[in-house]
Amino acid sequence: MGKATGFKEFERQDEAYKPVDERVKHYKEFTVPLSEEEITKQGSRCMDCGIPFCHSGCPLGNLIPDFNHMVHQGEWQKASWILHSTNNFPEFTGRLCPAPC
Repeated sequence: MGKATGFKEFERQDEAYKPVDERVKHYKEFTVPLSEEEITKQGSRCMDCGIPFCHSGCPLGNLIPDFNHMVHQGEWQKASWILHSTNNFPEFTGRLCPAPC
């Protein structure tokens, strides 16, 4: 488990970047994805939030807590349906989002 801080059970963890000298040689993915276990932990961070400001903060109106709850539960297909209900292109809008959550 992650280090506890305040009421949060898990620390925020972002993807790492591949080394610059490697990624400038091609147009393939440039991040190192988190493991499925770590992604599930990150989904559970949302469940610890006391004030879900993301309901009004997301310009697309994404159902962020609902999506993250399904990720936390390992329900990947349901998470995808929830995300696609408000966002037709999550695979690239997720790249642009500053994700304050």
